Amino acid sequence: MIDIKVPAVGESISEVTLVKWLKQEGAYVERDEVIAELESEKATFEVNAEKAGMLKPIGKEGDTLKIGDVVAQIDETAARPAASANGSGGSAQTASAPKETAAVPANSPAQSPAVQTAAPAAQGPVTAIPNDIKASPVAAAIISDKKIDAASITPSGTGGRILKQDVLEALAHPGRTPGKELFTRNERREKMSNLRKTISRRLVEAKNTTAMLTTFNEVDMSAIMALRTKYKDKFKERHGVGLGFMSFFTKAVCYALQEWPAVNAYIDGEELVYHEYCDISIAVSAPKGLVVPVIRNAESLSMADIEKKVVELATRARDNKLSMEEMQGGTFTITNGGVFGSLMSTPIINIPQSAILGMHKIEERAVVVNGQIVVRPMMYLAVSYDHRVIDGRESVSFLVRIKELLETPDLLLFGKDPVKALLEL
Repeated sequence: MIDIKVPAVGESISEVTLVKWLKQEGAYVERDEVIAELESEKATFEVNAEKAGMLKPIGKEGDTLKIGDVVAQIDETAARPAASANGSGGSAQTASAPKETAAVPANSPAQSPAVQTAAPAAQGPVTAIPNDIKASPVAAAIISDKKIDAASITPSGTGGRILKQDVLEALAHPGRTPGKELFTRNERREKMSNLRKTISRRLVEAKNTTAMLTTFNEVDMSAIMALRTKYKDKFKERHGVGLGFMSFFTKAVCYALQEWPAVNAYIDGEELVYHEYCDISIAVSAPKGLVVPVIRNAESLSMADIEKKVVELATRARDNKLSMEEMQGGTFTITNGGVFGSLMSTPIINIPQSAILGMHKIEERAVVVNGQIVVRPMMYLAVSYDHRVIDGRESVSFLVRIKELLETPDLLLFGKDPVKALLEL
């Protein structure tokens, strides 16, 4: 038997939680195949099989394990099972056929025909129903006519099919999930994950140990939106990545941080540490909580490099693949509540940093330009900052500079007006 032990994942981490077994007891696993998922107070990581053989789990899901504890054993003397002709070897799946991760999109042509809408495509009302929702012709017609969100209807038909009665039930009880018990007083308790406990501790620490204030401004996004519309296709064709808002904001932040270095500094004991580089933390909502992977030396990256890094880090965060090194050492954080519909908020500082920029929802509003009322796509910006490090003048000037750079994106090339640069003004 080969013992698989909990690996060391960081100097300050002494225990982890066994989140999930990805292979079951008795399964034949290949060398380096992922068998379990562990979670520390800072990140989620995987455990791999050190040898090929039959798996014997030791820990249970939800157990708290110490570094070095045996989490599983592998019998390397076990015979390798023969793969069946159709590739379904039960629990004895190998790395060459990872059926557990081979998900098929709901609208994929390879999915079973039963998932498609039951009503014929020629019926007009049915076109309003997504292809991954099944409904009888009558139910589909009512859904379309009454403009009901089909995903909110609880189906009672065979195979998850929405019937007429299900739609009528939803209409009769608006605002209530059909089939849900009325006047329930039920509660449920769940153990906080290590990651959630760490987030909780750090947020309270940020509130209690910093003199946090927030300053607000708004930015007209017309110029950036026009640029994206004009160049997004060429940009993606040339660089292989979409042109999003994050690269514009990251570029603007880097210029502003270099002009106002206190915003890019933090307190270490009785000293202020100033950074001549910009390591920008990007707040990402991951399945198990908020994480903040870091774009290193963002001030030296091109727009395309920034976009590629944002996509890479966001994807790794959603897949719980981020390492602790990728989430440590940022000097400033950008968070975007606008993707969830937030119009305005006061973001909380990501300690030990001294400031954080909050982006918000872009909303068309009436504004006055040159004495005329016009409609423009506007976004509220918020900078929360530690007043022990950053004075009000610096925080306000920093945010005004970001506004200027975003409203005149030509400035993002040099950080200043090209004509003024030419004239050395």
